[in-house]
Amino acid sequence: MENTEVLQTVMEDHALESVPDNAREGWLKLSWNTAGIVTTLIQLFFGALATFVAGFKIAMIAGITVTIIGSLLGWLCGHVAFKSGLSSTVMARQYGFGVKGSILGSAIFAFMIIGFLALENALLYQGFLFFFNMPDTVMNQVIIYGALSAAWIFLTLYGFKLVSRVSSISLVLFLVILIYMTYSVLVTTNQSFAAATSFGSILPADVLAGMGASTDMGKFIFCVNLFIGSAGALALVDADIGRYAKSSKDIGIAALLGNIFLDIVMVAIGGVVMFAGSGRLIDSYMAKGIPADVAQSMALSPDGVAAAFIVFGGIIGFILMIMAQGKAQVLNTYSGSLSLSNLFDAANLRMPRWMLVVGANLIALAMITMNILGLVQSWVNILGVLTTAFASIMLADYFIIRKNGRDKRVHDEAVNWAGIISTLVASVLAHYVLNSLIPVEFFTSLVVSVTLYVILRKSVFKPA
Repeated sequence: MENTEVLQTVMEDHALESVPDNAREGWLKLSWNTAGIVTTLIQLFFGALATFVAGFKIAMIAGITVTIIGSLLGWLCGHVAFKSGLSSTVMARQYGFGVKGSILGSAIFAFMIIGFLALENALLYQGFLFFFNMPDTVMNQVIIYGALSAAWIFLTLYGFKLVSRVSSISLVLFLVILIYMTYSVLVTTNQSFAAATSFGSILPADVLAGMGASTDMGKFIFCVNLFIGSAGALALVDADIGRYAKSSKDIGIAALLGNIFLDIVMVAIGGVVMFAGSGRLIDSYMAKGIPADVAQSMALSPDGVAAAFIVFGGIIGFILMIMAQGKAQVLNTYSGSLSLSNLFDAANLRMPRWMLVVGANLIALAMITMNILGLVQSWVNILGVLTTAFASIMLADYFIIRKNGRDKRVHDEAVNWAGIISTLVASVLAHYVLNSLIPVEFFTSLVVSVTLYVILRKSVFKPA
């Protein structure tokens, strides 16, 4: 009993209530987390994929575009969190969804953040197999995934301050190894930086046609849809982090820096390293007895990013890859447990945070068994639609319905049906109905969710 009370004290981070003023932080400490959570293997893969599909120039233009959109969305979400002191899923109770209705928002957030937890674990697992030349067996899966999950649980159980400390150290180390890898791959392959940042689309024409990326505009749209899922996810994380901000400006700066790392830095480095180093990476796979065609496919897959750290960074690259991924996985576990905390509390099942931390990792393991890594592109597309709708409705409620937060009335309705209906309608229209007419799905989700919510909230489902 005493151990449980100690653990609860350590984990106390105002999960379901407003963060007090004495726990607020400036932009620099917040930025360690907004930048730390996006500097990961999967984001490097997205950068490589985008540049291989669209070419370096178009991918970077798309990255800059999404950086602007994501920074604005993240700042607005963070501003509401700063004002209320609440995490994104608890904010949904007051803004847009109602107490019971916020379960939908928690489910969306959990689907998002725990999905990233699963993806990064799967990439780390492939890195372990490559480094130790191990076969993919059930025993190795149990040992490696078990050890990784135990590490994230242990670190997360010591609260936000330790998470921030781990993130700052690991982010610096990750950036160091990325700079070294970029230099190493260019030197060892005798390629110039100019050549590695000016290549065009390198995928076959039939593959590009299947992706809807035969034209320059099609390539740009592909990249935007690929990047916006992570940007929408980061906007909600900005709210979780923004509740600790000392000012709206602080979370605004942190949101901007996070998006710069997400859609500019990681895209550029992922593209350069995988383009310049793909030949050597293929040779490394073939040296392990893998056929040439399979080796080429693996080098251009998410698994190839983890292998690149080992091929170009050696044992130091392998160690720093684990440490760098650790900072993101701790933040993913932390945010995932926050969403589950609101979900169970809204369902009248208030659970200890340590149980939710463990639960988030168990769900991630289940998602790995369902092959989330093989479905990553489809997953990230629907992610952008859902997170955009969820965030947009909260912002519409705060800035339009509540007149920039000046309406301080507490709406204690169990379910705000305007928010629920708008989320579902916007998501279905964006992803399934209008996607061929308006291929930038997040745009449809944004416009439909805001417009429909305001109409319904002002006419049909008026606040009490």
